[in-house]
Amino acid sequence: QPVYNPFDVLQLFRSRRFKAYWFETGTPAFLVDTLLGRGVATPSLDGLISSQELLSAFDVDDMRTEALLFQTGYLTVADTEDRLGDILLRLGYPNREVRQSLNQSLLNRLLPEDARLGGGVALVQQLSENDFGGLEASIRALFASIPYHWHMRNDIANYEGYYASVFYSHFAATGLDIRVEDAGSTGRVDMTVRSDGHVYLFEFKVVEAAPQGAAMAQLKDKGYADKYRATNQSIHLIAVEFSRERRNLVSFAVEPAG
Repeated sequence: QPVYNPFDVLQLFRSRRFKAYWFETGTPAFLVDTLLGRGVATPSLDGLISSQELLSAFDVDDMRTEALLFQTGYLTVADTEDRLGDILLRLGYPNREVRQSLNQSLLNRLLPEDARLGGGVALVQQLSENDFGGLEASIRALFASIPYHWHMRNDIANYEGYYASVFYSHFAATGLDIRVEDAGSTGRVDMTVRSDGHVYLFEFKVVEAAPQGAAMAQLKDKGYADKYRATNQSIHLIAVEFSRERRNLVSFAVEPAG
């Protein structure tokens, strides 16, 4: 259910500007440490599925991730589903402030300090200009700036989870309109970004060394763009492949949806 937060409103009227007031009332260090300690990939946070019983648990030492996020206010009930009499709840971020601020906090732990500077501002500008060459160069530079041993200092130990978490949180921290595991009639695309009359469909793959083209093939074969064709928006297919061996992008392909 929607929640009225008088603290945010009072601070807004006092300062006459929008800001992450609720998020700034407490430092989510415990929450960030817990999420990374459990190896939770950040894209999975938006869309967690839970039962009503699990969300009512109160044992902090033995609380599932979805219950912890729900009870601390970082996720709320976005949708419900009746599966043969069992009511399942799909969780999501309650607003842009929480999505943006929490992912920025997670990004601060996932990346060394030098890699965080100014990336979000450039990303938003590159998308607004459809500067895909600049976007590719920025993302390559982002991952190239991560020391080879850095991912081992985080608890998301596998390459795919770590790369996907950095990539997603990098976008989510900007406040862009993002959907993960965006469902259509033929499957789920990894990430959808909508901005200024454009739809960007991202598919990620982790490969051993050389690019394989599997990400772009899946975008086309699954027809992920069909869901958005009636919106009269420009649709862009973006296939991203990471290399385990090189620890960076090996392919960043962009095509208009045909």
